[in-house]
Amino acid sequence: MRALLQRVSKASVQVDGQVVGAIGPGICAFLGIGEEDTTSDALRLADKVLRLRIFPDGAGKMNLSLLETGGALLVVSQFTLYGDARKGNRPSYAKAASPAVAEPLYKTFVERCRTYCSEVATGTFQAHMEVHLINDGPVTLMTYSGG
Repeated sequence: MRALLQRVSKASVQVDGQVVGAIGPGICAFLGIGEEDTTSDALRLADKVLRLRIFPDGAGKMNLSLLETGGALLVVSQFTLYGDARKGNRPSYAKAASPAVAEPLYKTFVERCRTYCSEVATGTFQAHMEVHLINDGPVTLMTYSGG
C-alpha cells in the first residue's frame, strides 16, 4: 500500500461538479492499494500517516504530526500510484489491486484514520475526481505500509 502525502492549506475533491470532500489545513493523502496488500497494511499505513511529523513546531522544524496539530485529512483513492512506466510509454497497472480487493482496504484505512482524527474527508472510490489543493511548503512525501 502506498500513500502520496501533500501537506495542504486546504484541499477538496469534486465528482460530477459536486464537492464530496473538503478540508482546511492538514494532509491530502492519495492512497494506492496493491494486489498483495492486507488489512494489516491498511492499519499500519493509516497509523503512519497520522503520526508522520511533517508540520512545523514553534521553532519552524517539521516536528509535529497531524494528530498533534489537530489538522484534517482528505483521502483520495488512486490506483495509478501502482502504475509502472519503466517499459514503453503506456503504464502497466498490473500490480494495482482490483476494485473488489481495494475498496474494503480503502474503507479500513479511512475508518482507522477516523478513529484518531476528528476531521477525515474522502473522495468517491472508483469515481473520476477533480482534486483541488494548495500544497503548503511545498511538502510532498511518498510513504508505504511496509518497513
